[in-house]
Amino acid sequence: MQTAMEEAKQAALRDEVPIGAVMVDARTRTITARAGNRTIAEADPTSHAEMIVIRETSGKAGVQRLPEYDLYVTLEPCTMCAAAISFARLRRVIFAAKDPKGGGILHGAKFYEQPTCHHRPDILYGLLENESSALLKNFFREKRTKT
Repeated sequence: MQTAMEEAKQAALRDEVPIGAVMVDARTRTITARAGNRTIAEADPTSHAEMIVIRETSGKAGVQRLPEYDLYVTLEPCTMCAAAISFARLRRVIFAAKDPKGGGILHGAKFYEQPTCHHRPDILYGLLENESSALLKNFFREKRTKT
């Protein structure tokens, strides 16, 4: 999770919403991809950190499903990312902070609780929650004071 936090901090320096993600091969415990949000840099609303690491790992592995991979992310994934996680068949999602406004796992659509959801990964949360929450709050506080 610490590596995901580093990615989130780098995203903030690029003026992107500070969310970072890391994909880990559960068999070898090695990082296969790491990214921070890039929606502004890529002019792409789907360039969330989670989407980037899923795409990169799938591309490297040459497969669309990643059942032996774990995703570490600094904020509860949104519904779009939750769906991509399900479609990729990830083994586990570990996120730092809950997101009552935009989350799609514990909040909002609660994607994995829907009867149309075909795959539900294991979910863990709270690892580095305070650090992630503080980074996000400070980022948005600075945005509000600049306008």
